[in-house]
Amino acid sequence: MSLHKKPINHAYIALGSNLDNPVAHIRQAYRDLNALADTSVLRHSSLYKSAPVGRLDQPDFINAVAEIVTAYQPVQLLHALLKIEKNHGRSRDGTNSLNAPRTLDLDILLYENLRLETEALTLPHPRMIQRAFVLLPLMELAPDCEIPGHGKIGQFLAFCRDQTIERLDIPK
Repeated sequence: MSLHKKPINHAYIALGSNLDNPVAHIRQAYRDLNALADTSVLRHSSLYKSAPVGRLDQPDFINAVAEIVTAYQPVQLLHALLKIEKNHGRSRDGTNSLNAPRTLDLDILLYENLRLETEALTLPHPRMIQRAFVLLPLMELAPDCEIPGHGKIGQFLAFCRDQTIERLDIPK
C-alpha cells in the first residue's frame, strides 16, 4: 500500500458576523474550520468589534482572523468556506450583497504567497489592505506579514485610521 502525503498549505481566513449572536458564530466557525478534512486551525486572533464599512445602517461586526493549514487548493477552500457560511444561515442572494449584515462571512485573505485572479477568487483578498478589521487581527497573528504584490502589512494601517475598531476583552 502506498501512502500519499497531501500537500499542506498555509492560509489566513477572515471571519466576521453581525447578526444572531456574532461571537457564537465566530467561535463555531473555528470549530467548523477544524472539522474540514485535512485542515487545522493553528491559532486565531482576539475578537474585534468594528463599525460597519460602506453600509452604515446595521449592527457593529465582530471580526477575527484564523491561521490555518489545509490540503485544499484555493478554490476548493473557497467552496468549503461558502458551505460553512450557508450552514450558519448566510444567504448570498441579491438581498445580502457586499457590506450587508450577515450571520457569518469567511474570506480567504492569504493563501501561501499566491497571487491569483479568477472570476471566483482573488488572492490576496482585494480589499484587505483597506480594512482595519482585517489588518489588526492579522497583525496580531503575523506582525511581519508580507501581502503579495503590496508590501508589509503595517504600512496599510495608516489608511484605516478613520475606521472604528476595538479589541474585545473576551477570552479566546
